[in-house]
Amino acid sequence: FLTENGGLNSGFMLVQYTAAALCNENKVFSHPACVDTIPSSANVEDHVSMGVTSVLKLRQIVENLENILALEFFCAAQAIDFRKKRTGAEKNLGKLTQPVYDSIRAQVPFIEKDEYMKNYIDSVKQFVHDKEKWI
Repeated sequence: FLTENGGLNSGFMLVQYTAAALCNENKVFSHPACVDTIPSSANVEDHVSMGVTSVLKLRQIVENLENILALEFFCAAQAIDFRKKRTGAEKNLGKLTQPVYDSIRAQVPFIEKDEYMKNYIDSVKQFVHDKEKWI
């Protein structure tokens, strides 16, 4: 996936698997915590909001979402470069897409063959986290 020599190189296959796993985890976290409330205080309080649990799950969802966006941006930059390389197209990207692409490519290179990608992904995640840079 997104590699010149599929079979020899896995390319971005594991990046895609990771994004899918994080999406699935977010689906699990989206189950409302309040449906699992239990009586407390010797059944004096029969409804507990589970608000803290909901907030903890939300924090993890946001963290996962930043990772998912980083993985998707990383894949998108790779795909854009493949398209340019294969079609010879030098068409400009959209006015909002081009600066995002340029920012990502300033941090991470085109990936020619399998290599350790965590540092690249972390760089793109920091870019995603610093939203004022791209919104």
